[in-house]
Order: sequence, then structure tokens, then C-alpha cells
Amino acid sequence: MSQQDFGRVAVLFGGTSAEREISLKSGQAVLQALQNAGVNAEAFDPAEQNIGDIKAYDRAFIVLHGRGGEDGTMQGALELLGVPYTGSGVLASALGMDKTRTKQLWLGCSLPTPAYARLTANTDFAQVVAELGLPLMVKPAHEGSSIGMRKVEKAEDLQPAYEFAAKYDSEIIAEKWVTGKEYTIVILGDKALPIIRLQPHQSHGFYDFEAKYNANDTQYLCPCGLSDEDEQALQALAVRAFNMVGATGWGRIDAMRDEQGNFWLLEVNTVPGMTDHSLVPMAAKAAGLSFEQLVLTILAQTHK
Repeated sequence: MSQQDFGRVAVLFGGTSAEREISLKSGQAVLQALQNAGVNAEAFDPAEQNIGDIKAYDRAFIVLHGRGGEDGTMQGALELLGVPYTGSGVLASALGMDKTRTKQLWLGCSLPTPAYARLTANTDFAQVVAELGLPLMVKPAHEGSSIGMRKVEKAEDLQPAYEFAAKYDSEIIAEKWVTGKEYTIVILGDKALPIIRLQPHQSHGFYDFEAKYNANDTQYLCPCGLSDEDEQALQALAVRAFNMVGATGWGRIDAMRDEQGNFWLLEVNTVPGMTDHSLVPMAAKAAGLSFEQLVLTILAQTHK
């Protein structure tokens, strides 16, 4: 497609989720790249504009992170309004945003993902520790960017971690901690791009919000250090996990490799970050794609 064939494009970013600030950065980067490439692209913030006005556009590039943009609600609205959009559809977006149900689906498909427990105010926290062991990772089921997450290393810290996460979501999970190396696998179309290994500074404990967006001491290793055989195996696993959720277009799978060499799937992101600290542009660059080429490739996946 030529840039003129895209018509008038709305770049949706901002929104009302806890990830609004990251979405504003991602969206501005996408908007600038599309405009630099000659696309008639305009900013559209659903928090400040009437979503009905989107009907005036020929297609939408979704860069809304979190609830209200990544969870299927915006995708459903765009379908009702007849506006083609980037990325996954309603079902895959809703599933991908729900860490609990993503894990249930993967487990049902015999894909490896760490054992977990759902937490409520009435949970027997000592029993969770007895079943899953320590450390544990506690996360809100419907948040991204590591918002509301805490690593629990002592049994008495599990309930406070739950209460902290519950400020962000009504559904909380505790996940068995995987000791090992963390990787991210970007999916573009039906292929996995070169894998990136994430190595946050030990002061962070894990790849948290600070390590993702503000720290300058996080290392992103690409080549990732895996053998060719292991990298291909992880890429194949990631593509399968992505497809099982029904995700399409573009996205990201996060995974760990434990000290025994086993891979574990953590989560899927159907609208990953596109900031200067983000992983999708890094992987695209490793595959020989500039940021402009990346956003044009994603936009071209929309169709009428």
C-alpha cells in the first residue's frame, strides 16, 4: 500500500487507564513516524474526544495500553463504527489483557506457564505459600507495565502484596517465581523477530516499571545469547502461544528460562509499548526495520 492508500488515519493514544502516560509517549512516537512517512495521521485521545468522531477516519492505529484500549472494548467500538484497526480483535484483546485466563488457556493447550493461585481478601495466604513456595510474583490480572506488581520473598509479605495489587484491580494472582533469564519475543505478522534478553540491574529485583521506563542501567541483549536451536524453539513457542490466544498483527510474548533450561510463558501483550525504551522497536531494528517501516507494516495490516 502507498501512504495515500491509508487515507485519514487516527492514532489512538492516551486513554484513561493506569498506563496513560506510557500510551501518550508511545502514541506520539507512532504519530510522528507516520507523519514523517507521508501518512495523513492525526492524534485521537478517547479520554478527550468523542469516540463517535472516529467514523470520520479511514482506519485507526491503536496505541492505547491497558484497559479501555487493549482489552477489547475499543476494538469492539471500532468494529461497530466500521473503522478498520491495527492489531488483535475483540476476543484476543480481552483474553490477552486477562493474565488469569491467558494462563488457563495456555495450560489447557499444554503450553508451559508458571503455576499460580488467584488471591482474594479471604485467601488462606499460608496455604498459597505452602503450595507454590517462595519467592512469588503478585500481579493485578488486568494491568500492564508491571503496575501493581511485587516480588514476595517472605510468607508474611504475601498479604500486603495482595493488598497493594488490589488497589489496581479486583482480580489478583500469585505466580510461582522462575529463577533464570527473561526474554521477550516480538511477533510481527506471523513471524517472531530476533529475541531480546532483558537484564535489569540487580537493584530492581525484577523488570519492574522503573527498569522498563526510567532506568538507564537495564541491559537489552540482542543477540540474546541463546543458541540458534534454542532461539528458534523459543520463537516457535511464542508464535504458538500468540496464536492460541487468537492474537493477530503484532504483539509481544514475555518468557523466562529457568536454571534447568526450561522455557516458561509469562504473558502476552497485544498493544506493546512504542516508546524510546520499548522492546518492539528494538526487535524490529535487529530485523532490519526502521521505526517508520515498523509502523507502516503494522498499519498495512488493517483492511476493509
